[in-house]
Amino acid sequence: MPRLYCDLALTPGDVVSLPSGAARHIQVLRLQPGDALTLFNGHAGEYDARVDHMGRQEVRVRVGNHHAIEREAPAMVHLVTGMPANDRMDWLVEKATELGVQRLTPLMTERSVLRLQGERAEKKLAHWQSVVVAASEQCGRNRLMTIDPVCTLAQWLRELSPPTTPGQQVRAVLSLDPTARPLGQVLADTAGRGPWMVVSGPEGGLSAEEESGLLERGLRPISLGDRVLRAETAAIAAVTRLVLA
Repeated sequence: MPRLYCDLALTPGDVVSLPSGAARHIQVLRLQPGDALTLFNGHAGEYDARVDHMGRQEVRVRVGNHHAIEREAPAMVHLVTGMPANDRMDWLVEKATELGVQRLTPLMTERSVLRLQGERAEKKLAHWQSVVVAASEQCGRNRLMTIDPVCTLAQWLRELSPPTTPGQQVRAVLSLDPTARPLGQVLADTAGRGPWMVVSGPEGGLSAEEESGLLERGLRPISLGDRVLRAETAAIAAVTRLVLA
């Protein structure tokens, strides 16, 4: 049965006109009046629905029962990542959504290949948000992952506030430093508790100065092993380990 994100207030019994994106999806699928689908609006749970009217300019659906179903990951994860170039960032956003990351902050760092500012950054953000919607429709999430506007690592550090309660959030940075502790050990020490904030570098990694700045702000260096992983692989490997712990 099709699942569609519908950015509207949904009330059982109402007939609503779908937003253009969802309406086009219905048209492509060639659904007909009476056909069933599932709607979610990103707030809580999902809704039964049936097509009420199919038109070239408008698609209306009748909203059915609400189901308080949540499929969020047990561990809350905020991924802060140096953006990989080309379509690798799209892949990272898609997989982070599927795995249950709650928030993703894309960074420009000293070694970042991808540089975004102004209108170009806004267009990329809108594109990534559409990737989140499509991935959520596919995987069954009823809440959308938040993607922050692109910023530099320096800007992000200036705005980083300490946890409101000591030990409330486990904050870490993926590091190739020999002194970095394996993520598995950190998980054992913290009994898998969260929430988590994990910083991952871009292609080429974080510079020594950038990593030092993160450590000065209280982030702990963690390791995924001896192999050097691609930027997007490292970020998703860490998230997978956290949400499946």
